Amino acid sequence: MLAERICWIVLALIHVTPAATLFAPSLLSRHYGIDGGSDIVLLLQHRGALFGVVAVACIWAAFAPGVSKLAVAIAAVSMLSFLGLYLTAGPPHALRGIAIADLIGLPFLLYLGWRAFIAA
Repeated sequence: MLAERICWIVLALIHVTPAATLFAPSLLSRHYGIDGGSDIVLLLQHRGALFGVVAVACIWAAFAPGVSKLAVAIAAVSMLSFLGLYLTAGPPHALRGIAIADLIGLPFLLYLGWRAFIAA
């Protein structure tokens, strides 16, 4: 149980940083190289809101194991879809740090998926 909770917290932390762009648009420049005033800022702030949902799902699963399957699915869609898009797009150097963060999170996600769907 403690190992699972730690894994959920790690995944939540991976998603909290981009979620912060919802409330601090200045982070968009640091994370994505996007300057304020662009229409893309609105889309990236919305993306931040969605990352907030992923982080909340991970924190929820850390303390309510009954939602683990749902949280695994939510985190998997977030992380795997980005990695797939990243790899098929080139991969863009400016987004390398994000890809590395998701790659770091994959073993935690795989463990949690195993616990939720196979070992349960």
